Amino acid sequence: MYFLPCYSSVDEYRTVLNDEEIKIFMGLLLHPNRLSIGKAIALTKYKLKEQGQSFIPADITFRRYAKWFKDNNYDKWILARDGEKALSDKVEPYIKRDASLLKVGDILVADGHKLAFQVINPFTGKPTRATLVGFLDWKSTALVGYEIMLEENTQCIASALRNAIINLDMIPKVVYQDNGRAFRAKYFTDNKGFTELGFQGLYSKLEIETVFARPYNARAKVIERFFKEFQEGFEKLLPSYIGSSIQNKPAYIMRNEKFHKSLHNDFIPTIEETIKMIDMWLSFKNSQPCPNAPDKTIAEVLSERKRQNIDINTLDDLMLATEVKTIQRNGIRFLNCDYFDERLYGFKSKILIKYNLFDLTSIKVYTPKGEYLCTAERVTETHPMAKLLGDVKDYEDYKQKIVRQRQLKNKTVESVKKYLKTEDIKLLETELETQSDLPPFKTDSKRVQTLFKNNSEKYE
Repeated sequence: MYFLPCYSSVDEYRTVLNDEEIKIFMGLLLHPNRLSIGKAIALTKYKLKEQGQSFIPADITFRRYAKWFKDNNYDKWILARDGEKALSDKVEPYIKRDASLLKVGDILVADGHKLAFQVINPFTGKPTRATLVGFLDWKSTALVGYEIMLEENTQCIASALRNAIINLDMIPKVVYQDNGRAFRAKYFTDNKGFTELGFQGLYSKLEIETVFARPYNARAKVIERFFKEFQEGFEKLLPSYIGSSIQNKPAYIMRNEKFHKSLHNDFIPTIEETIKMIDMWLSFKNSQPCPNAPDKTIAEVLSERKRQNIDINTLDDLMLATEVKTIQRNGIRFLNCDYFDERLYGFKSKILIKYNLFDLTSIKVYTPKGEYLCTAERVTETHPMAKLLGDVKDYEDYKQKIVRQRQLKNKTVESVKKYLKTEDIKLLETELETQSDLPPFKTDSKRVQTLFKNNSEKYE
C-alpha cells in the first residue's frame, strides 16, 4: 500500500487529527496550568473514548502536532501557558540601545538589590539580609554610588544618590530607576501640595530628569546585569552566603548536611566590613574591559567625565527634604522622635519642616508660606528616676527640662495677665507662689551619694 508524503506549512499542518480532536487537545495543552504534553494526550484520548469515538489517534500523532504548533506559533504558546511577562521576555523583539552615544554621567540607573548573604544587624546584633541600593553609570557600567541598609527606604536612596554625585563630582542629567514604592516616594517627585507651597522634589532641586522603568521590565535596566555579576563574582564567595531563593541555597543550610556544616566558616561581616569588601571588589570590577568601549577599562571610561567641583555643603542643602507637619505639645513628631524649640511653644498649626537625611539631630521649621521659624533640636529622653538612680548628667538634664517647663509657663502667664482683671491677676499670682521650688539633689542612699562624688568632677 502506498502513502503520499505528509507535507506541512507554517500556516497549515496536514494531520489525521480532526477539528474536534485538535480543539480538545489544544484546549488542554494551552491551559495556564501548563499541563505536560503526555498528560494532555492521555486526557484527550480519555475524553474521545467517553464520547464514543472508535478510532483514537496514536500518541506520536498528537506529539507531532504539538511540536509543529509550538514551533510555528511560539507567541501563542508562551502567552497561553506562561503569561504576558513571559511573552515580553521570551518572544517580543527588544530595542538595542547604543550606549556609545552617551557620556559618563549622562544617565545613572538606580535599583535596589537584596543581598544574598547575611550581615550583622547593628541594632539587634543578629544576622540579617541587608539591601544594597546602587546608582550605576550607564556609559561606563561602573557602580558610582551605593548604600547598604536594612531595608530599602528614602534615606537609603538619598544617601546612595549623594554618594554617586560626590564620587562622580558631577550631577547627572537623568536618573533611570525602578518603579518600586520606595523610588516613587513623595520625597523624590514633585507633589502638587509642595509645588504650591514653593517646595519641589529632590530631583527637581538638583535639576535631574527622572525616568521610571515599566513594572517587571528587568531587561530595560542595565543594572540588573550588574547585580547578576555581583552575585556570581562577589556574594557567592562570602562565608555568610545563603542564596537568594530556596533553589540556590548552599549545602550547609540544608537539612541533615552535617559534613558541610562542620566545614562551614561561620564568619558574618558587619555593615562596615561589607562596605570595605564591596569597595575592593569594585576596584577589580572597574579594571575589567568596558562593554560599551571594549578597548578601554571601566575605570578609564569613568575617568573621562567632566568634573563640576561639587561643593558637599551646597549639595546637602539642595538635598534637604520637606514635609508638612502639625505642631504638638512636645513640638514636632518626626521619624518617631520629638523636635522642639521655644519658638514653637503656643503654636498648633500646620508647618513645613526641612531636614537633612544625613544629620537628623535637628530640623528647620518654616511657615506654610516658606518663612523661616526656627531650628528645632531633637528632644532626648529623661532618666525615669534621675534623682535617685541617675548620675549628675541625668539629674542636670532633668533640672534643665523642669526649668524650661516653668519658664514657658511663666511666659504664658505674663501674656495672659494683659487680658485679665486685677483681682484675677492676684489670684493667679497667689497660686504660683504656693508652688514649691525644685527639690535639691539629696538622698539617704549611700550608693547614690558615692556615685555623685565619683562623677561630679567628670561632668563639671
